[in-house]
Amino acid sequence: MTEPADWSEPEPSGAAPAAAAVTPADAADAARLVAFGLQPKLLPARDQEYADLLRRYREDPPFARLADAVAAGLGLVVLEVSPRAGMAVTAAEDSVFAVRMGDYARRAAADSGDRFLHGLAHLAVAAMAFPRPEDLADDGYIGRVTVNGVDSFVRQACHRLEERAAEQGENTDPVSDAPGLEAAWRIWARRSAAGATKDARRLPGSTTGIVGKAVAFLTDSGFLQRTGDEHGGTYRTTARYQLQVRDLAGSAALAELLELGVVPVTDGTPTLLPPEDTDDLDLVADAGLPFHSA
Repeated sequence: MTEPADWSEPEPSGAAPAAAAVTPADAADAARLVAFGLQPKLLPARDQEYADLLRRYREDPPFARLADAVAAGLGLVVLEVSPRAGMAVTAAEDSVFAVRMGDYARRAAADSGDRFLHGLAHLAVAAMAFPRPEDLADDGYIGRVTVNGVDSFVRQACHRLEERAAEQGENTDPVSDAPGLEAAWRIWARRSAAGATKDARRLPGSTTGIVGKAVAFLTDSGFLQRTGDEHGGTYRTTARYQLQVRDLAGSAALAELLELGVVPVTDGTPTLLPPEDTDDLDLVADAGLPFHSA
């Protein structure tokens, strides 16, 4: 009895092999990589498993797609995967991992005006850390800020906004919860820069206290690293913060703050622009420059 004929066409010798099926181990490794990315203070150079998974992501496209899919399923956006930043992810608005500024501000302050000032403090830190587009584009750029320097920057920005409002004949006494920088300048300018408790601690509701909370939050989130105690606390930016500010760079509020011209750039070393008249600015004593040499 003859064998049934095999009518299937033979595979061409040069055909690509079928894609290997995704295994549970692959899925576990992809999820593990995303989990590493959710630990912002962890650097690949300090964890061999993290470094190995990053290398696999960069060298194995199917694994990279799998890791991206795991991140997307968790409501995360992959900003960059590299040895310098690790697996840098940010949470989409509807992600369970999202930390909304409103939630942060409500935890930091009960008063609505204070919550508005906390948002302004974060905006100012970003503007001082990366004042030029080329700073954001340069992966090797490291921004440096100080608590007192950021407060002085905002107070000088308030001075510029006050001048602009006076020149345009606009209302110079906006309500405390109105949106926009024009509403923020007088709230910040009226607030005490430091104040002190009986044990010489900075008042939480002072403007330097508000900046201090902002940079502490950014440090806990792996966006800043504390480098010293001078000038209320000195900090340097991380690769993750640079990636986050790149996303923020298109915001109208950040652009408006930078356009005030309070942070001029000459030789690549940004500094505070001395105002023409500082008598009424109530600047913090020994504020220090937000950018300084290492």
